[in-house]
This record gives sequence, structure tokens and C-alpha cells, in this order.
Amino acid sequence: MTPILTRVIEQSAAPLASIETDFAVDSTGFGTSVYRRWFDAKYGREMKESTWVKAHVACGTITNVVTAVRVTDSSGADCPQLPALLATTAQTFTVSEMSADKAYLSNDNLTAIEAVGAVPFIPFKTNSKQAGSPAWRRMHAMFTLREEEFLAAYHKRSRVESVFSAVKRKFGGAVRSKTFTAQRNEILCKILCHNLSVLVHAIHELGIDPNFGTTRSATVTG
Repeated sequence: MTPILTRVIEQSAAPLASIETDFAVDSTGFGTSVYRRWFDAKYGREMKESTWVKAHVACGTITNVVTAVRVTDSSGADCPQLPALLATTAQTFTVSEMSADKAYLSNDNLTAIEAVGAVPFIPFKTNSKQAGSPAWRRMHAMFTLREEEFLAAYHKRSRVESVFSAVKRKFGGAVRSKTFTAQRNEILCKILCHNLSVLVHAIHELGIDPNFGTTRSATVTG
């Protein structure tokens, strides 16, 4: 079911390809009812804590539609997920900008975003040096010399937080399944429901005439 759900999520976002050109990337955790147990020698007793799974998404910054998603366990690092999320998004959408927080800062990610013709808006850390790849040097110069312009674009990243808030508020911030595969599919179903809600809103508010047969095929009728 996982590949099917993932593909349907991507297809549900496709009708908004004529609307979205700027995207944001981030991750969020979903609680589970599964507990991890261990014996703590310091306290001399068994300890337990609830486990959780992590959803990594890319979303459009106008409609909040999710264009790509990957689900990992709680140890899944954010930074390595960006190239795959970007590649999936770029298959359907024209990507002009992509914003993400400092956890995604790397030469590879900046280069990957520029490779699809987009501008990466990922803030640099206080100890970041100017030396790096051409993409790194370009964005470091913009971050340093044109900070106000940089931050104005970067703050579109807050839209991905709105996505997580909407998904958890409407469909729940935890999963009930026991196995990781089932938990992943449950999260994908939540994301799919969110996308369908976004699409219905776009049909009525933006005049979108959805066409699922081809990518970049939706038109704005209003």
C-alpha cells in the first residue's frame, strides 16, 4: 500500500501545478501507542517511553498542498531527505524557490535545489564559513549582504508548519497501528485527506478546474 498511497498523494497535488512555484520542506513527529522498554541500572527498574514516527514533507506555500512525503522512524535525519522530496516535487511542479530551516543546510542540498532552476532559502548557522560550493557561496553572500530580502523569502517556510497543524488538528497527531509499515500508511492516509481538503478548497476559492490525466494540466477558471 505504501507506494500506492505515496503516488496518490503526488497525483492529488498535481492539479495545483499551475498555482504553486514556491515550496517549503520540514518534518514532524506522530506519536504511537508502541512503547520502548529498557532496564535502567541507575534507578534499578524498568523504564519505558512511547515511540514515534517522522513525516518529512514538501508543500506549496500558497495552498499548503503536500507535493512529496517520506515517512521514517524517529531517527530519520532531516537533511538527507530534501533531495528526494525536491526531485518528486520537480517532476510535476516548476520549482522557483525552496525554503527550509537550518537542519537542511548542506552543500549538496543547496546544489540540488539550484540544479532544478530554483533558489534555495536555507539560513546559515553562526559558524558557517563563506567557502563552499558555488551554490553555497552565492546564497551565503545573499544571506550576508541582502538579509532582509533573504529572510522575506525564507519565512514562507512557516507554511509547512501550517500544514502540520492542519493535519494533526483535523486527523489526529498520533497513529494507532502497531507495526512501522502500518504506521507509515496511516500517516500517508492523513496526508492524502489533507490534500483532498486543500484541492476542494482550491476548486471553490481559486476556480481550479482539476485534471488528473496529465501534470501541469489544471486551469484557473476564475
